[in-house]
Amino acid sequence: MRRMIPSTQALACFEAAARHESYTRAAQELALTQSAVSRQIIALEEQLGVQLFKRSRHGMVLTPAGHQYSHQVAQWLQGIERGTLDIMAHQGAGGAISIAAVPTFATRWLLPRLPQFLQQHPGVVVHIDVQTRPFAFAERLVDAAIYAGTAEQARQWPGTQATWLMDEVIVPVCSPRLLEGATQRGRGRAYLTVSPQVLAQLPLLQQSTRPDGWRKWFDAAGVPAPHALDGPRYELFSMLAVAAAAGMGVALIPPMLIEDELARGELVVACEQPLKGSRAYYWMTPLATEPMPAQPALHAFGHWLKGRAGAS
Repeated sequence: MRRMIPSTQALACFEAAARHESYTRAAQELALTQSAVSRQIIALEEQLGVQLFKRSRHGMVLTPAGHQYSHQVAQWLQGIERGTLDIMAHQGAGGAISIAAVPTFATRWLLPRLPQFLQQHPGVVVHIDVQTRPFAFAERLVDAAIYAGTAEQARQWPGTQATWLMDEVIVPVCSPRLLEGATQRGRGRAYLTVSPQVLAQLPLLQQSTRPDGWRKWFDAAGVPAPHALDGPRYELFSMLAVAAAAGMGVALIPPMLIEDELARGELVVACEQPLKGSRAYYWMTPLATEPMPAQPALHAFGHWLKGRAGAS
């Protein structure tokens, strides 16, 4: 039975024309004539029985069906290209996997440790895509994801299975210069941590995705803090780390994400009172709708990741 799969040439012409909303620019990109692009798209529309473009005063415009189909086709072509490049690069050996991860975790924790995995598995290539929110695996060209959220959020991600990696523990950190103004330091002595009461008087840096972070920290410390919600807001932990190191205030950050800053002395722990929140890091993999062959590279990466998370 013949499968209902359009030609790659027709799909490539349609994707380029949809992206540019111009047959002319699509033809220039693909090194074809405009009439060749037009013929391919007409043949595709006839095969589908659906109009993909309509002509307007400004040129060719996607129909609602064409707009929806263009997103799917772009994903398919990207997947074919990625698979082709991977098989060409490795000549069928090793393997390549794509992992989605939250940005700061990817740059501050995962990437510095990734050479250890590659040393053990030299034939594997790991592509990393940053992603902050759950997504449909069928719509993203990734094999698995590292997600930061609550257990309930991880369970509610449809079509996936979650494996706990590690809890998120945060501590107050700041520049040594800021701490120097809050506590006296004897000659030759390290900077002393301060009490939560003193911390409540210092400028606080907020994370926009966790607006109640400082309030929870002060509540856990049993200290009233009328200004717990005050201060500039930044979206990422990496942004908080830069602002804190610049002396702009105290930030709540997991120590595992600022290992370099702590080692260099750019940041110091301001108060020895960690807070274990409800968030954790999870290894998310799609649930297979049908039996699939094992993915040795992905299995090896997941096994390694769980071991490294347990050692942190």
